[in-house]
Amino acid sequence: MQETSRSLAVIRPFAPSHPAYLRAVRTSAGYDLVVTAGFATPWTYALVHEALSKLGDTLGLGALPALDPIEVLYANLMGSVVVVWALVRIVNPLPVHGLFDGVARTLFAAWQAYALAHGAPRWLWLFLVVEVAFGVVQLAPWRPARRTDLGAAGR
Repeated sequence: MQETSRSLAVIRPFAPSHPAYLRAVRTSAGYDLVVTAGFATPWTYALVHEALSKLGDTLGLGALPALDPIEVLYANLMGSVVVVWALVRIVNPLPVHGLFDGVARTLFAAWQAYALAHGAPRWLWLFLVVEVAFGVVQLAPWRPARRTDLGAAGR
């Protein structure tokens, strides 16, 4: 008895080249631009720092420590790089941008979790949740496709 050929189907919600995926890449970039633009200069970061500190204090989620020059420098470096990266993804979203951004979000989430574990203000959880969500959305389509054996289903 000769076995019939089996059909294999790829199970994936959508591929990285799908328009919905590229919209997710662009949406995550828009979020990044809005959230990090204030970190890009010393003057705007001072305003963001003050606002986040007051908000955290008001909500009982923790205030930020006083500004120091090295903190401002790192905030400005991060803000500048993220703003440029966001603009790249807004102007020309490519599937590979979503992959790289998903990896970057995994790193950001790891460092945010580390900071939270070491006493960072609890409002950082809000940013951590968004990082993880956008990371999952952008990395999931890159997982190797699962294959199902459709021929075995009838046995």
